[in-house]
Amino acid sequence: MDPLLLLIPLLLALGAVRIGLPPLIGYLAAGFALYAAGIDALEFLTPIADLGVLLLLFAIGLKLDLSSLARREVWGTATTHMLITVLIAALFIKAMALVGLGMFDLLSNTQILTLGFALSFSSTVFAIKTLEESGDLASLYGRTAIGILIMQDIFAVVYLTASKGVWPSPWALALLALPLLRPLMFRMMKSSGHGEMLVLFGLVMALVPGAALFGAVGLKPDLGALIMGILLAGHAKSSELSKSLFLFKELFLVAFFLTIGQQGIPSMEEITTALTLLMLLPLKLMLFLGLLLFFRFRLRTAFMSSLTLGNFSEFGLIVMTAAIATGTLDASWLRVMALMVAFSFLIAAPLDRMAQGIYQWLQPKLQHRQRTPLHPEDQPIHLGEPKILIFGMGRIGSAAYDSLNEIHPNQVMGIDHKQGIIERHHKEHRHAVLGDGTDSDFWDKLVPTSSVDLIVLAMPSHQGNLHTAELLFNSDYRGKVTAIVRYPDEEEALLEMGVHSVYNIYQAAGAGLADQVMDTLPRSLSSKPSL
Repeated sequence: MDPLLLLIPLLLALGAVRIGLPPLIGYLAAGFALYAAGIDALEFLTPIADLGVLLLLFAIGLKLDLSSLARREVWGTATTHMLITVLIAALFIKAMALVGLGMFDLLSNTQILTLGFALSFSSTVFAIKTLEESGDLASLYGRTAIGILIMQDIFAVVYLTASKGVWPSPWALALLALPLLRPLMFRMMKSSGHGEMLVLFGLVMALVPGAALFGAVGLKPDLGALIMGILLAGHAKSSELSKSLFLFKELFLVAFFLTIGQQGIPSMEEITTALTLLMLLPLKLMLFLGLLLFFRFRLRTAFMSSLTLGNFSEFGLIVMTAAIATGTLDASWLRVMALMVAFSFLIAAPLDRMAQGIYQWLQPKLQHRQRTPLHPEDQPIHLGEPKILIFGMGRIGSAAYDSLNEIHPNQVMGIDHKQGIIERHHKEHRHAVLGDGTDSDFWDKLVPTSSVDLIVLAMPSHQGNLHTAELLFNSDYRGKVTAIVRYPDEEEALLEMGVHSVYNIYQAAGAGLADQVMDTLPRSLSSKPSL
């Protein structure tokens, strides 16, 4: 392999990021550019691309909270949206075929339904990147969007498994015993430490009992990777494993996007077809908005979730690849889908940056569409009359609550976005309410109070604290704000935002350790030695 081949995707990805677009647009463009330059035989990319898809599904499984998928607003929205989208897309394609536009007159009914299915997906990669950058990954609208995306991903894996067109081996039934091996997997995971062994453990689980074992009994390897991720999802180290594999997964997915470009340069007819199908994007977004409003979300929650999901997906490319491999579709449709994904990102990226302004413009026009009573997690928030608010009631927030409550009894209120954490604090007799400071709608839902003198930002995410501080200073609050930090650059960013004081948890942990050690030493040793 010529190392210079890596330079083109890097430069084009940097260019995409420079103008505010996701880097994968650069990778897709790099694949087309390499093909145009006559480099059309990069066979080594195929196994790397396959590994990237497997790790993507394995990582989705690691993050899968089955209880969250049981919420009717998640599975109901995902299922209904997919069915309606396939129907609308099929009717639209039939209409375009009648007028002779694009390549639609070449499609059979089965091919139309397959294409409609591919168009129903939204991009997991784009959504997670957008939510991480905005600090809204843990917000109600962010969690709702991610739940819907995971449901879509499960539909895709079921299709990929069924697309093989052959019945699995009778030995596939033995895979039902895999949950019995979960305790053994957990012990192995615990013994893998925190470094390269943990990464190796994740790769082995995804590829051996996952992809290889499922493939051996006639099932799609992708399904095996997802199932293995789900089996490991309940372990305390599953989040750490997901983060450890993140860069590997992202790097291998670069190969997947490059292989799309290796299918050839799109013709003018393919570009016309992609631009025509792009007309479905506003319908897709409005359908999400209508369904989420139906499930009684506030207008802002429904709008922000819909905007996050208003794009086409890399999973659509994966579905198209499987359809082409089985002869269901011609290879030209993969180029069409790649163009549609890129075009949708070109539209979605600036819309996400302008989301708040668009919402403010739409609010008076659509406010009457909001249903009552509202979703339980989207209700107005009553704080009472506390003097101190603590955002983030994890270990640090809980310790801060206890210390401040000793000085100001019954005048401290904790706020966290996880229902389980709130219930635990209620059992431990702490005052806490469900809420997400990173969600600007949270501040709209607050019943006004003038009693608060101090707000403590103790969330584990720096972006979450920073975004909350930004929303806080844009509100009517004029009291003091303090926040936790880990690194000097985080401290600088928060102070520039207007936070009055910061608390470095690493430095404080060192000082606390020194105090504890000095307390355990004999008095003769803890005093200053004479020379």
